[in-house]
Amino acid sequence: MNNESEKKDLFGICPYFTSQKVLSGKWALLILHYLEEKTLRFKELERALAPITQATLTKQLRNLEEHGLITRTVYNTIPPKVEYSLSELGHQFKPVLDSLEKWGELYIAHMERKDF
Repeated sequence: MNNESEKKDLFGICPYFTSQKVLSGKWALLILHYLEEKTLRFKELERALAPITQATLTKQLRNLEEHGLITRTVYNTIPPKVEYSLSELGHQFKPVLDSLEKWGELYIAHMERKDF
């Protein structure tokens, strides 16, 4: 078995590998953080995440939607209105985001003490 097929076989089996795959991408955690606060339109997310590109944001949103963490609602208006929000599964991720925030604060304090 080659290395690539071994990795594919771990998705859906190993919780760490699965989590890493679902949350892949530089912006995934920040997108989830902003959406935990409220439903946002594409441009609102783009402004909040500047300097993210439209292509990267689109890719990240599609990935999170594909994995069931966010929902995309399209309104039939002119111009079209699209909103993004956390899905039920995405809301279940909130304690993880809270833990990451606390750990990040501890690490920032550690960096300040160590003069990184």
